Amino acid sequence: MSVKVAIVGASGYTGGELLRLIINHGDAELLGVYGKKSVGQPVAELHPNLEGIIDLTIEEADYGKISGEADLVFTATPHGVAMKFVPEILDGGAKVIDLSADYRLDDPKVYEEYYVPHESPDLESVYGLPELYRKEIKKADLVANPGCYPTAAILELAPLLKEKLIDLDHILIDAKSGTSGAGAKPSKKLHHPNCGENILAYNAATHRHAPEIDQELGKIAGEEIGTHFTPHLIPVVRGIFSTSHVFLRESSDEGKILDLYRGFYQDEPFVRVLEDLPQTGSVLGSNYCDIGIELDEGTGRLIIGAAIDNLVKGASGQAIQNMNMMLGLDEAEGLRGVGLWP
Repeated sequence: MSVKVAIVGASGYTGGELLRLIINHGDAELLGVYGKKSVGQPVAELHPNLEGIIDLTIEEADYGKISGEADLVFTATPHGVAMKFVPEILDGGAKVIDLSADYRLDDPKVYEEYYVPHESPDLESVYGLPELYRKEIKKADLVANPGCYPTAAILELAPLLKEKLIDLDHILIDAKSGTSGAGAKPSKKLHHPNCGENILAYNAATHRHAPEIDQELGKIAGEEIGTHFTPHLIPVVRGIFSTSHVFLRESSDEGKILDLYRGFYQDEPFVRVLEDLPQTGSVLGSNYCDIGIELDEGTGRLIIGAAIDNLVKGASGQAIQNMNMMLGLDEAEGLRGVGLWP
């Protein structure tokens, strides 16, 4: 089975990774990339041997024509841009996976607080985390691809919240990301002499992914919760390591908790539950999320670690996984590669 897809945007490292994954996908035909810049370069320069690229700006693109030819359109644009043309694409009959935050948050007012004014809040979307919303994703016309930090945090905490095993008032999420997670636009913070041998916390109490994490974890818990989330920039290119510190409501042991995680994710193709805490080197370039735990039995504090590649499972790989489900393909098609080690 072959499906036809297009990319609108392809800006930044996420767009470049999405382009790479589609080119290597066995069942997807790339109709075109609408947006003259990809990872700071013209698309034709980034992939000089690729035929069929339509090198137009986002403003020049004919969205009626795109939606008439494509089965699915990826929108990989800055926050607030996709919503300007997603309704037209949907009206034309194509499905959409949006890699920005435009459709992730249920409350438009919360979105506007953290991003920009929302121009199309009434569209119905599905949050694109397959491990939680597989049935809904398969039927969806519009999928909101999750953020990278939320993907790791939600996956590492979901089994505990589902079984109501932890204190909801004390959930601390300490997350660290490589520099590609901050985008391709040059900045003082990302200049190599500043970040090459440096670690810094940023937006420590106000990061825009916090409401997304709380929204989805609250749905699992069945009540509103407020996590304590702090991200850090570390001197690697790819990878997120998310460490959650939680407190058990009743005493337990590591074996029982590992069995809980194994049961929760037993049918998931891209979640691996480990005996030890994970490491980012094992997942780089792959669509896997590795999860491990360590329990301090004396205090009841449980440490959960999750490792993902922020550009793959944290963004473009998850988008391909969602595309596969939305278009009736094998969920793992184009994503079976293992991590790059070393």
